[in-house]
Amino acid sequence: MGQPKPSTQESAAEPASLPPAAAFDPDKTISYQARLRHAPGWFHSFLAGNSREKNRMRVELGKIKGAIPLLMKPRNGLKWTTQDRRDLQRMLRAASAVYPYLIIWALPGSILLLPFLAWHLDARRKNRERKAGPGPAV
Repeated sequence: MGQPKPSTQESAAEPASLPPAAAFDPDKTISYQARLRHAPGWFHSFLAGNSREKNRMRVELGKIKGAIPLLMKPRNGLKWTTQDRRDLQRMLRAASAVYPYLIIWALPGSILLLPFLAWHLDARRKNRERKAGPGPAV
């Protein structure tokens, strides 16, 4: 009464040997190209770049967490330890990586610099990838 089971020849013809679909990576242009087939190419690059920079900024801002209590130690009469100094250096490096974004938000009229900033950040990323050697396509 139920449906007959497929024979072994029919099941061998099924696409079981196809690789599983790659997971969506919001930092890669190709991921957006697969999802948004009818959107223009520049839009795919824009979305991937936006996602990449957003994640980078989150990581860098996460490294700055706890800076205020550490900076207030001398004011409260305590001395910085060697570990505190290392933590402060790490936090300052992380803050310096975020400064281009802060300039865009803080200075009046700096929104006009946004296309230049996008070009500059993209050029730096491409240089790093070129120096790192061949890797996955973006």
